[in-house]
Amino acid sequence: MTTRKFAIAKQLGGKRVITNKGEEVGRLSDIKIEERSGELDTFLVEPSEDSKFAQKLPRNEEEFIAIPFKAIFAVSDVIVVDENLIK
Repeated sequence: MTTRKFAIAKQLGGKRVITNKGEEVGRLSDIKIEERSGELDTFLVEPSEDSKFAQKLPRNEEEFIAIPFKAIFAVSDVIVVDENLIK
């Protein structure tokens, strides 16, 4: 039997987001969910002003970095994203 772990979305807000190579990206601001399927779609991250890596990433009209859910590598004390899937 497969065990699933769930995190309450409210607990994720404000968590640090880093890449799998240790680069700072920013802090989680919001999560977009696909309405029809209910699946997670995109994590919206407020970029860190001190991060040269984050400054290179494209931003949406609200100035957030949109990270596709498929790029999320791990969620614990920080959210780890696959650097190659967010460029």
